[in-house]
Amino acid sequence: MTESQNKVGKKHLPTLTIATLMLMTFGNLGTSMAFSLQSANMGRIFQTLGADPTKLGFFFILPPLAGMVVQPLVGYFSDRTWLPKIGRRLPYLILGALVAIVVMALLPNAGSFGFKTSTALWFGAIAILFMDLSSNMSMQPFKMMISDMVNDSQKDMAWSWQTIWGNIGGVIANLFPYFFTAIGVANVAAEGQLPASVKWSFYVGAIILAISAAFTVWKVDEYDPETYANYHGLDEQKGEKQNVFEILKHAPKVFWTLGLVEFFSWAGFQYLWTYGTGTVASNIWHTTNAASGAFQAAGNWFGVLSAIETVTAIVWGLIISRLNNKTRKPAYTFGLIVGAAGFALLATTGSKTMSAVAFVMLGMAWVTMNAIPFTILTNALDGQHDGTYMGLFNSWICFPQIVASVASFALYPLLGNHMPHMILVSAVLFVLGGISVWAVKETSVEHGDSVR
Repeated sequence: MTESQNKVGKKHLPTLTIATLMLMTFGNLGTSMAFSLQSANMGRIFQTLGADPTKLGFFFILPPLAGMVVQPLVGYFSDRTWLPKIGRRLPYLILGALVAIVVMALLPNAGSFGFKTSTALWFGAIAILFMDLSSNMSMQPFKMMISDMVNDSQKDMAWSWQTIWGNIGGVIANLFPYFFTAIGVANVAAEGQLPASVKWSFYVGAIILAISAAFTVWKVDEYDPETYANYHGLDEQKGEKQNVFEILKHAPKVFWTLGLVEFFSWAGFQYLWTYGTGTVASNIWHTTNAASGAFQAAGNWFGVLSAIETVTAIVWGLIISRLNNKTRKPAYTFGLIVGAAGFALLATTGSKTMSAVAFVMLGMAWVTMNAIPFTILTNALDGQHDGTYMGLFNSWICFPQIVASVASFALYPLLGNHMPHMILVSAVLFVLGGISVWAVKETSVEHGDSVR
């Protein structure tokens, strides 16, 4: 190490091979599959179990609430964790994956234990809560390892690959119900129970999650504390006794400005997950009856649309992996405005083809909001409390989902109890997000910028 490399506050991370970047992010395939199965099927699950459509927002409050609690804690404690031969972040991946696997086996059986409707709904809600607790715990290490190990020049590529692997997992997960139905697995079930096509989707997803998590633990070697401190130019003991609130007070400015953009983005997608299946069923299949075969067919088509979204995200992710300081913010704005157009099209079209076009647009927006802001944020972090900041930043993902869900109790009746109208709200939110990008000022500790 040179003298400048040992200077406190100066990062000099090594350049990693593309193969290393891909291996580091590969495990996100399994964790994103779990998340995709949950998000794509939650509306279907709870409506099938007998939930009042006007109260769907209640169930969608639980996952982001769990994320707001779990991810900052995972970040804070993993900053202070080192287990020889395992690592700093990977222990939390192992624990989260194990819990998620168990819950994925239980969740689709919420209506199969002989419970009355209210009990089945509560069982489903609790299962979703634990599903999200574990998903958040297993997702967060992948974000933190990029911040820990990847230099600024490679961060766009690393975040894009993480999103790409996640989207591949999402494609597979979202096609599962459609695939199982095509090979003869039942897509309808007794009242109050989930079809076998959905159950098997969760079972196979749990197996893939186990394999991908094990692969990551086997292939990824995190930097030991001494190496980490040298690469980040840190005093190993500096700031060890600071609590979360003290750390938050010293967050870089982009932590807050990016938060505004993320608020609009994630609130918009929350309404897609809550009302997307119902919108497709209403506009294309002309039904609102969750027990009907037409609604279940709409649910399968929504899975296909979600797969189209994630395939598009993979392609667009490869494109934006080559961004630089001059193109990053324009690409951020462009992606969100395209997303607004996609929401508007989905809310108004009665065509399967045009709904597919809408999800192409949403795929571009999805990878944009999951890659670019994290590059901007991690460029501004000095390595001292990266896990904590990454966990806290997740609040800008979870909080808007909670706000959107609570607001839905008033908005949904106000907009005529018509699900497509809620998707139009998403379009407006994305326009506001695209405008808000220009409040963000990019900075880089690695390049010597002041970030406070």
